[in-house]
Amino acid sequence: AAIFYILEHMRKGTRIMAGLLSLFNKKKPREPRCSAVIVAAGSARRMEGIDKVLAPLGELPVLVHTLYAFQDCPAVEEIVVVTREDLLVEAGRLCKEFAFDKVTKVVVGGAERIHSVQAGLREVSPQAELIAIHDGARPLVSQEVIGEAVSAAAATGAAAAAVPLTDTIKRGAEGRAAETLDRNALWAVQTPQIFEAGLIRGAVQKALDDGEALTDDCGAVERLGMPVTLTRGSRENIKITTPLDLLIGEAILRARGEGLL
Repeated sequence: AAIFYILEHMRKGTRIMAGLLSLFNKKKPREPRCSAVIVAAGSARRMEGIDKVLAPLGELPVLVHTLYAFQDCPAVEEIVVVTREDLLVEAGRLCKEFAFDKVTKVVVGGAERIHSVQAGLREVSPQAELIAIHDGARPLVSQEVIGEAVSAAAATGAAAAAVPLTDTIKRGAEGRAAETLDRNALWAVQTPQIFEAGLIRGAVQKALDDGEALTDDCGAVERLGMPVTLTRGSRENIKITTPLDLLIGEAILRARGEGLL
């Protein structure tokens, strides 16, 4: 009887141990394959003759900062850079010089942003499950901002980084303030904007077919009735649009280097 008792408890112990081991050995859910399209094909009309994606920010060009953010992101497997024809050679040279091995293509964009996005989407790997679209002129995006948007897009199909507005917003009409809008319901949408691959491809094509020259990728998806999840953006994730933005970017870089941000 004593031997039977011992053997029975040994069998129970084995089952318990096997159960515990199965918990530890469970594979984590595989992260969806995410490709990034970096749109850097703008004309920089407001930069007073400075090419914003090649302008120096700290010791590196703006575009290099942007590419480092996605090169260093574990969730991103591939990067496609879309630029102007006159910047094609220089953008390709920078990718080689800084060893951005995730960059698979550097291609020419179109007349409008939506055409540049479509050019990038055409070059993304067919295996990509998510596609992140990011402004080449947003060089200070953080890993946290990218990661949260990727996770939300994986769960919901569409996500974009955004920050709540802090200014009072007026709707104008004929040069006069016609209405004060409720800023609590308003957000400034940034990039990255990340989507299920088939969704964004179809949405962009539909917008083009309908003649909609959208300036925001979320808008293409929203036209199909698909909601976009807003994730936490950052005040540091500025877009370089004017020479003043370069000065602000320099200040952000210095503050980061000093551990203030």
